[in-house]
Amino acid sequence: MSDNDFLFMRRAIEISLENVKKGRGPFGAVITRKGKILAESCNLVTELNDPTAHAEINVIRVAAQRLKTFDLSGCVIYSSCEPCPMCLGAIYWARIDKVFFANTTADAKSIGFADSRIYEEISRPLQERHIEFRQLLREEALGAFKAWEESENRVEY
Repeated sequence: MSDNDFLFMRRAIEISLENVKKGRGPFGAVITRKGKILAESCNLVTELNDPTAHAEINVIRVAAQRLKTFDLSGCVIYSSCEPCPMCLGAIYWARIDKVFFANTTADAKSIGFADSRIYEEISRPLQERHIEFRQLLREEALGAFKAWEESENRVEY
């Protein structure tokens, strides 16, 4: 780890503390590229009434807009907390190279953010999950997949 890694993580933590002072969730994130901060954001779930507005999702959106690409290869994310399953998925979809985090999911659980229940749900068969899942109209929906597969204009991601 470099001195910059500590600097960028301290910035993510600072953002999380600033967010608490504003009455919002205790999460902050920074994305860097080539050793410089590209984007910063915080948790805006309660402010935007958007359950997806986690710090990591927000900072990925800002970075992708700034770079004008969905591919954040070459970037590093610094999060004040270990990413939840949704944010982890977004990090993988964005192709971010490395993740640094401060607080753990256990730390988050101790203050009421229980990501562990989502991890448990993912590992269960569909019929055993707490939310009902039912497949419907698969054959019709496969038409869009076939059209995608045959499209000359598709952009792989």
